[in-house]
Amino acid sequence: MKLSELKTGEKGMIVKVYGHGGFRKRIIEMGFIKGKMVEVLLNAPLKDPVKYRIMGYEVSLRHSEADQIEVVSAVEAKAIKQEQDTLLEQEPLSKTCEANDTDDKMLEAEANNRHRVINVALVGNPNCGKTSLFNFASGAHERVGNYSGVTVDAKVGKAEYEGYTFNLVDLPGTYSLSAYSPEELYVRKQLVEHTPDIVINVIDSSNLERNLYLTTQLIDMHVKMVVALNMFDETEKRGDHVNFDKLGKLFGVPMIPTVFTNGRGVENLFHEVIRIYEMREGEDPHYRHIHINHGHEIENGIAEIQDHLKKENDVRQRYSTRYLAIKLLEKDKDVERYIQTMPDAKEIFEHRDHAANRVKEETLQDSETAVMDAKYGFIHGALKEAQYATGHAEDTYQMTHLLDHILTNKYIGFPIFLLLLVIMFWVTFTLGAYPMDWIETGIAALSELIGQYMPEGPVKAMIIDGIIGGVGSVIVFLPQILILYFFISFMEDSGYMSRAAFIMDRLMHKMGLHGKSFIPLIMGFGCNVPAVMSTRTIESRRSRLVTMLILPLMSCEARIPIYIMIIGSFFAVKYQSLIMMSLYLCGVLMAIIFSKIFTKFVIKGEDTPFVMELPPYRFPTWKALGRHTWEKGKQYLKKMGGIILVASVLVWALGYFPHNEQLDNQAQQEQSYIGRIGKTIEPVFSPQGFNWKLDVGLVAGIGAKEIVASTMGVLYSNDDSFGDDTEVSSEGGKYKKLHQLFTADVATKHNVSIEEAEPIARLTAYCFLLFVLLYFPCIATIAAIKGETGSWKWASFAAIYTTLLAWVVSAIVFQVGMLLI
Repeated sequence: MKLSELKTGEKGMIVKVYGHGGFRKRIIEMGFIKGKMVEVLLNAPLKDPVKYRIMGYEVSLRHSEADQIEVVSAVEAKAIKQEQDTLLEQEPLSKTCEANDTDDKMLEAEANNRHRVINVALVGNPNCGKTSLFNFASGAHERVGNYSGVTVDAKVGKAEYEGYTFNLVDLPGTYSLSAYSPEELYVRKQLVEHTPDIVINVIDSSNLERNLYLTTQLIDMHVKMVVALNMFDETEKRGDHVNFDKLGKLFGVPMIPTVFTNGRGVENLFHEVIRIYEMREGEDPHYRHIHINHGHEIENGIAEIQDHLKKENDVRQRYSTRYLAIKLLEKDKDVERYIQTMPDAKEIFEHRDHAANRVKEETLQDSETAVMDAKYGFIHGALKEAQYATGHAEDTYQMTHLLDHILTNKYIGFPIFLLLLVIMFWVTFTLGAYPMDWIETGIAALSELIGQYMPEGPVKAMIIDGIIGGVGSVIVFLPQILILYFFISFMEDSGYMSRAAFIMDRLMHKMGLHGKSFIPLIMGFGCNVPAVMSTRTIESRRSRLVTMLILPLMSCEARIPIYIMIIGSFFAVKYQSLIMMSLYLCGVLMAIIFSKIFTKFVIKGEDTPFVMELPPYRFPTWKALGRHTWEKGKQYLKKMGGIILVASVLVWALGYFPHNEQLDNQAQQEQSYIGRIGKTIEPVFSPQGFNWKLDVGLVAGIGAKEIVASTMGVLYSNDDSFGDDTEVSSEGGKYKKLHQLFTADVATKHNVSIEEAEPIARLTAYCFLLFVLLYFPCIATIAAIKGETGSWKWASFAAIYTTLLAWVVSAIVFQVGMLLI
């Protein structure tokens, strides 16, 4: 009977708890677990809520929630006991049950008996071997269950194993849980309305890729599940190979090889069913429930729909809200009818339509197809991780697999990845140089125009040297930013970015970091802040912490203006892309080294496996590429009008005051507040060869990395030590004035000629880039780490170790470089 059927004053022993996901977990955490006595204290007139006593404290449940808890009452247990005694021609009460504890012992005995009855649903594709398992386990003593409202049936039987009784239900074969056929609707209805304790998902192991699609839908339903890899003997004969243990961990469910025709693996399968059945929600040390990522637009839609669904208690008791949201995005008619009964159905459908339209614009596919592609991408990636190889199976993703043989090849995959990076950076520099020159010319013209018509004074100096010099020195990189993000968007939308992550995964596996950590690390090349926040999806605390600690070593977009400014000023065009790539690779190398150090010495614990999704390749739409590129450009422009503008004016003010008209610009800067600050900290950076202006830029960059570029723009924009017509002594270079002034500073510092200072200036510039790459992440990133870890300890550690690392690496490179010059 259900807990909701107990009357006031009655007691019952809990047998099991039904329901889904978060609802079931919450009920169990409240103490409603197997074998616990519960007493009804107060039954409200309208049934809601009802007060119970359990484990020494009082708690109230709604009638609908109590309906999800199976109990055995004292009256029920006594009646069953008397019936058993009569049949066995024994005394009315067993000798083991004394008068004073008869009720409790009977309740406990009956609750234990009922708990050892496991309701198992057999789910799988047609002809996968479900009926063979059913007949082998039950001895074919089945009956046909005619359930009302459907035209299909299911066979029901029993099996005994290790003292447990299995109520087996052989559901009709189905390829999916969509609403296209009576079989699909029937299976789905049985799983929802007659929630089984365990689902055995039977799979034809000779066709894993196709069969696992149904598995992904069962994962969405958040049911307890064990997968039977049936017909395993045929795959062995054919020479197929798969690491089924790893495959199971990637899917978050145990996978047991079986041959139902001769019973091979059936005992192991039933043993695993019992283990999973007795395991509490989320307590399995080997397998964790996963969420398959369907792409950012669909995932946003899922999250928004779930926010509404979670408010409905009746929904959460019957369904996984994530499953309902996915089905709604697939425009499942049956789910749509169900959602229409809810009070906020209009808002839910608006969220669905918005997400579906975004998917359509980006991929030219409807959301249902996009969901299906994401699931097959997940399956494809999981099989690749599990080293799946077939003898002569038909390749359903021929083009994708053909490209993967090349692009993820263990010998040439990584060189191809590096070559693509070189091409990306080369195009960024060469093609972006033209619009950059146009913007530079426009900014120079604007400065000249204001200089002609505004009277001399601090306002004019602030506009020309502070605002235009600071913001203008960063905004000129907008073309390169747009080009770079066009390439990145193309790689993401085409499916190659996940392959790049897979290539890096091979390296990082050996360094103690893998799985879900790669998604935040890839995101870190865009911005460290959302990348840190995305680590919350990593179940393993160790991986999560290590990922957050090494994320600042990924070259975020905020560093790109500094890279372009310095590289464009000091290095020849033919070397610029290589220098840029070397910085990215250096960051990755440091991340690999420190992830190994952290996992080995700092943060202990076991990691959890994760599949790197490999969606099929496709050519992205130009509209999607344009939108993604422009969104990044728009964010960049917003920064120019916000923090960069404020920081530029602040740096200018520190460099302008106290002002002395009798001093030249260079002397004025040195005696200003910012000059005094720079001179004070200059000895700290003497091993790197930095001058006080570079030091000030680094300090300013603590707020946001773009401020480094704007600070240098301010400090060098109002220095007229050289005339505008002076030729640049190095090849290429867009920032002639910066190159000239910096090289002059180096010549003075090292007491050498301008010509002799050239290589030293390049070395110093590269060491400066290394420092910018590795040192203190921006304040927003530190705050994000604190927020995700809940402690300033790890946030402070990240700030300190990255700064020390930057100091050591840049100092070593400079000192070694000076020996070689």
